Order: sequence, then structure tokens, then C-alpha cells
Amino acid sequence: QVQLAESGGGLVQAGGSLRLSCAASGSIFSINTMGWYRQAPGKQRELVASITSGSITNYADSVKGRFTISKDNAKNTVYLQMNSLKPEDTAFYYCNVKGTVASGNLRAVMDYWGKGTLVNVSS
Repeated sequence: QVQLAESGGGLVQAGGSLRLSCAASGSIFSINTMGWYRQAPGKQRELVASITSGSITNYADSVKGRFTISKDNAKNTVYLQMNSLKPEDTAFYYCNVKGTVASGNLRAVMDYWGKGTLVNVSS
């Protein structure tokens, strides 16, 4: 089993900043990709940013230049620094971790989601 602990959401005024954290724990053998997705009311979940084991990053066009994703391999933690927040950034933000879990000599693909944290940007 793998657990994802998200933190850092909240209410902020437009132009402000927030930092999201997601710590993965449990029977993790390796992590390939860690990412953040978001889902606003009435909209589909979309990728915000991701980072691979080789630190290759990918961003949605709407957040490029404002958001920065980073990770701490020793802590299996991914961060999302969000600057210059806009009301349209308001959404539930979900952490996602893809990789391999271990159970004894067994290995299995993992694709886990956090429970989500609300980011609410007021105008």
C-alpha cells in the first residue's frame, strides 16, 4: 500500500502564492513520475505539472512561468510552488505518483492519487 499526504492548499487573493506538498510513503520500490492535476467544478481533471525521475518537467500552458514543480527524492515528496495566482486557478489539486511498489520479491505497477487539496483564489 502507498499513502499520499497532501498539504498546502487554502484561500489566497489573486496575485498571491501557495506551495503544495505531497509526500508518498509505503511499499514504494521506485517512482517514475510525480505530478499535480486539478479539477475545477464542472470541468475535467487536467494536468498542471509533472516531474520524472530524471527531473524532466512538464507544465500546462496556463501555468507556465507561474508554477514550479520540484521534488525531494529522499523524502518521496513533490512540491508545487504557485505564484501569481489567478481566480481561474481555483480548483481541487490532486497529487499523482506513478512507479513500482514492492511486496517481498513481487513488483507491481503503481498509480496512486491523493485525496485532493482545495486552492481557492479570490479576485
